[in-house]
Amino acid sequence: MDFEILPLDLASAAQTPCDGLLVLVPHAYKGGRSGLPKLVAEALESGDLETAAGKTLQLWQPAGVAARRVVLAGCADATPQALRQAVSAGVSLLRTLSVRHLVVAFAGAVDARGLRAAVLAASESSYVYTATKSKPEPRKLERVSLGLAQPDAELGAALAEAQAIAEGVEFAREWANRPANHATPDRLAKAAQEIAKGSKLIDCEVLGPKEVEKLGMGAFLAVAQGSHEPLRFIILNYRGGARREAPVALVGKGITFDSGGISIKPAAEMDEMKFDMSGAASVLGVFRALARLQPKINVVGLIPACENLPDGKAVKPGDVVTSMSGQTIEILNTDAEGRLVLCDAITYAKRFEPRAVIDIATLTGACMIALGSVRSGLFSNSDALAAALERAGESAQDLCWRMPLDDEYAEGLKTNFADVANVAGRAAGAVTAAKFLQRFVEGLEWAHLDIAGTAWKGGQAKGATGRPVGLLLSYLLSVAHHLTEAAPAAAASPQADSPQARGRRPRPAKG
Repeated sequence: MDFEILPLDLASAAQTPCDGLLVLVPHAYKGGRSGLPKLVAEALESGDLETAAGKTLQLWQPAGVAARRVVLAGCADATPQALRQAVSAGVSLLRTLSVRHLVVAFAGAVDARGLRAAVLAASESSYVYTATKSKPEPRKLERVSLGLAQPDAELGAALAEAQAIAEGVEFAREWANRPANHATPDRLAKAAQEIAKGSKLIDCEVLGPKEVEKLGMGAFLAVAQGSHEPLRFIILNYRGGARREAPVALVGKGITFDSGGISIKPAAEMDEMKFDMSGAASVLGVFRALARLQPKINVVGLIPACENLPDGKAVKPGDVVTSMSGQTIEILNTDAEGRLVLCDAITYAKRFEPRAVIDIATLTGACMIALGSVRSGLFSNSDALAAALERAGESAQDLCWRMPLDDEYAEGLKTNFADVANVAGRAAGAVTAAKFLQRFVEGLEWAHLDIAGTAWKGGQAKGATGRPVGLLLSYLLSVAHHLTEAAPAAAASPQADSPQARGRRPRPAKG
């Protein structure tokens, strides 16, 4: 979908040829004496239009307006959250009609964050899944013009950034929505390779079962051994920063279908386990956006992709496997498989000597019970990293909430038969899963995002959300901004090009 900024106030927006006009009306709007501004003022005075975020009023061919279809939408105090609600409500009304070109007019001031929120909401609300439909209904909304009274360079930059983020979110949604037979580990790997082909800054390497076995990834192999679909370990490398600059490593859980294995899940809603690769999809979405934005930062994406099925060769409860780190794991429940593939991928990430490792996973139903669908669960061994991710979530309107990692929570993971069990009791299940992963992050600044409650919606609105692509990109862009600001100071330092500094960040070994 194409976005553009046009220099329009409310009166000139009314005269702009388009299929639909969405007017965002804040509490502070005073109205006008003629035309559309007067119409909005009269609708407010009559009480037919409320300015609470998301409240709407539909109009048909109002006098003096070029668009046949007009929606007035309240946006409260015009915060990013309120603007997102208003645009979502308006576009949802218009998406079923033949609106191909939409003008969004702001009846008040808007800043860069508000503009980003509006763009993301328009993209999200007009998304249509078509990949596996015999007669797909195409996306009707093709072009969105954002009418701003006083556009400037900052708003132009915000638009470019928002478009890239929207593209990444949509890419993640698309792959998470695809059924498991259309999103196998191999197809996921091919999607990653296509991203790399489209950018000179991205490399992609894909490892199969033999290479993964050679690496000693016994936990990952154990999960995959019950499926006829061969596993794939996908390694993406975005090199936008300085050659020696330590990367941020993103590790996405890529279970393309999770039956639970021998510890099989209940049949009800098991189809939704195609979404268990939403962490992997979010990493792909981030790299799709990085290719467009080209920030000055290095990012590694690691995706352990496989299916978890109850074949005769499947791992059994009570089996003990050896992870890449050398730690042995007693698999008490084969449905706690995500942490098994992640622990080996996190160990692999160490060879990149990353500045931070962030894993993203639909890991536990317990996190969904704790936080619902509003915020993703955040666990971290670093206060600074946790705070940065929380700020990024607030900025992107892709919220998270920090959860505890007290040592006492790890008591339930003790076992007589291995170094660690893969599950504890039912209590604090999201925390004990994070404590399991924490065993494998020694020496790393690490964060874990449990997106079990936020990665998809069920019921009538069933489908992937694309979260937390927005949060991750907001974090990466803030790191890139910090590195850019710090670069002149580092260049001026007499130690900046010393042998010790040059040798601090060796390139990762192959294999």
